[in-house]
Amino acid sequence: MVISWKTRLYIWFRLLLLQASWNFERLQGVGFFYALLPGLRKLYKGEELLAVSRKYVGYFNTHVYLAPMVAGAVLKLEEDKASGEADPTVQVDDFKEMVAAPYAAIGDALFWGGLRPLAAGVSLFFAIKGILWAPLIFVVTYNLVPTWFRTVFFVRGYRQGMESVEFIQKNRLPDWAIHTKETAIVLLGGLSAFMVFSHLNQQQLPSWLGLLTLVPMVMLGLVARKGMSTLFLVTVTVVTIFLLGLFWADMVYLIAS
Repeated sequence: MVISWKTRLYIWFRLLLLQASWNFERLQGVGFFYALLPGLRKLYKGEELLAVSRKYVGYFNTHVYLAPMVAGAVLKLEEDKASGEADPTVQVDDFKEMVAAPYAAIGDALFWGGLRPLAAGVSLFFAIKGILWAPLIFVVTYNLVPTWFRTVFFVRGYRQGMESVEFIQKNRLPDWAIHTKETAIVLLGGLSAFMVFSHLNQQQLPSWLGLLTLVPMVMLGLVARKGMSTLFLVTVTVVTIFLLGLFWADMVYLIAS
């Protein structure tokens, strides 16, 4: 039996609620089962459906944007199994557990560590220029890519089954995660430099004073490499910037005089 496109579309929408029933015992397990249930009902009936369902209400956890690829592949494997075309050596549970952790690591690096700060950096450039649409630019820029991943990867997972793992490797998704993070760092660094020099020009101060910011940046980097807590360093930096903001007028007066 082939799962219809209407059922697959229904499953795709249900995957948007993947973490609605998130809990510390099974993490995304209940949500994953809820998403797959329409497809499982098409493939199994009665006691067989109950037995299959019990397997899917257990532990499951991966990145929310790559979960559709796992769901698509699992649907394909269950479809082959129900029709008697599945490889007897392939266990759906083993496949699901095998890909969950790697996909979670790739997704965290690509979306949380790369795409989100990259989208924030792009929107901040518009915000600095006084464009009120900057928040909307962030929302649109950030959500377009995950929506594309959710859709295309779900289709790819269903079409290829276990071979969808090769699709990840072939397109070097882990490398894209690294490149996205690097691009975000460069963009945010350029944005910071632009803000420093713009503020110095507004205060009619020499632009070369902005180069002094390199000193604390290098020092913070060296201290972080020594093993000091990054949370502590961020806290110290925020407090320092806050205090400088309070006494900035006095500092400008002293430098100008």
